Amino acid sequence: MESKDGNKKIILVVDDEPSILKLLTFILSSEYDLIIKRSGIEAIAWLEEGNDPDLIISDLMMPYFDGSTLIKNLKISGFYRNTPVILLSGAEDLEEKVSEMSFKIDRFMEKPFNPAILKSHISELLA
Repeated sequence: MESKDGNKKIILVVDDEPSILKLLTFILSSEYDLIIKRSGIEAIAWLEEGNDPDLIISDLMMPYFDGSTLIKNLKISGFYRNTPVILLSGAEDLEEKVSEMSFKIDRFMEKPFNPAILKSHISELLA
């Protein structure tokens, strides 16, 4: 999928699990430019450099600065408020956790996830 300037859309992927990063790279890198960050701290640093992804895929549970804290910070900032977010998690009560969040999550998926469904969600959110 291409952005308005003809380049690939940029997806910021934030996850600390190497196997998930490999899977996401395998299924998405041919269609999108992926920026891989292994923690919320790395993601915030990249965003503070002035980068503007078209979509963010984040793990919920990461050490130090988890996905919930990352997304909350982005949603309260004016600049990234409208950036679509897909939250991934191995938590069994993910739907309940998302419903308790004080900010909007566009999509959420439990790990392990179906790659075809993830790609469908991405296409819908970037349309």
